[in-house]
Amino acid sequence: MHASTLRRACAALAAATSLALALTACGGTTKSDVKDDSGAASSAGKADPGAATKKGLKVGFLPKQVNNPYFTTSDKGGEKALAELGSTYKEVGPSSATDTSGQVSYVNTLTQQQVNAIAVSAQDPGALCTALKQAMTNGIKVVTYDSDTSPGCRNAFISQASAEDLGRTEVQLLAGQIGYKGEIAVLSAAQTATNQNTWIGYMKDELKDPKYKNVKLVKVAYGNDDAQQSFQQTQGLLQEHPDLKGIISPTTVGIKAAAQYLSGSKYRGKVKLTGLGTPNDMRKYVKNGTVDAFELWDPAKLGDLAARTAVALASGQITGKEGETFKAGSTTYTIGKDGVINLGKPTVFDARNIDQFDF
Repeated sequence: MHASTLRRACAALAAATSLALALTACGGTTKSDVKDDSGAASSAGKADPGAATKKGLKVGFLPKQVNNPYFTTSDKGGEKALAELGSTYKEVGPSSATDTSGQVSYVNTLTQQQVNAIAVSAQDPGALCTALKQAMTNGIKVVTYDSDTSPGCRNAFISQASAEDLGRTEVQLLAGQIGYKGEIAVLSAAQTATNQNTWIGYMKDELKDPKYKNVKLVKVAYGNDDAQQSFQQTQGLLQEHPDLKGIISPTTVGIKAAAQYLSGSKYRGKVKLTGLGTPNDMRKYVKNGTVDAFELWDPAKLGDLAARTAVALASGQITGKEGETFKAGSTTYTIGKDGVINLGKPTVFDARNIDQFDF
């Protein structure tokens, strides 16, 4: 996803739970000015885990923005899953990622068309609530993916990855690359960014493990999700810490800027870099040896799980209550607090698989 689109995506992520605050790969804090719709909306009646999977369902996908490579990838994942399950897919949505009223009108249209379920990546946590609640009143199941609404405005939210997984796996990746020995730094976004600080907290906790006894975190720098500032901060880190062995940048803007600096310097291949980035941003740096591996989530898997969750809801196998379990493909998922379902561990991108992705 383009950095500015990813930042806008981040800004629209709802503060549905403390976890959801920490879920996107960009720098800024998420909106917390959300009407209190706490608690996922679950339908009356009990889930029947043994119910047959209904076929012939109509599921509408409503991304934040159509013709955006990230959402094209995620929605194609949903389309493929629905074909496999014997149901029908359609995608509608605004051409601008900030056209919230456009998203509302698409929800209303899907409701009028009497689809069985809507999978939506919300541009705003509160703006879609009235329209989505109307859809649910009409018996339509609502799943959010990538970017949440307030929990009371949908049945379930498919979250990209847990904050803990993102924080810990980045340390694990870098430590492996530097042979579990040497000085490391973190290049973050803004000093106040809730998601970044949550991830960094888990990084510091991971580093307490005895296997990292020879790894020392010497500095957390802040590039404010600005390409030029992040570039300069990378330069500054290496001047200040000439023995630096690795950098973690858990922001798509930061990792790209750090890679750009390292790529044109004497440190290329010597100072390891990992973090959260998109394959399209990072491809050339993987190919020229600046970056061994980095991570994010796979949007196709996100769309796949959103589709399968929508079908499970419409089939009555789950209602969205905490503790319910269901099978999606070969994986069994458990619904967490406020109807949040975690996709799983982030996807690691390296020279072997990076050309399989386009976002």
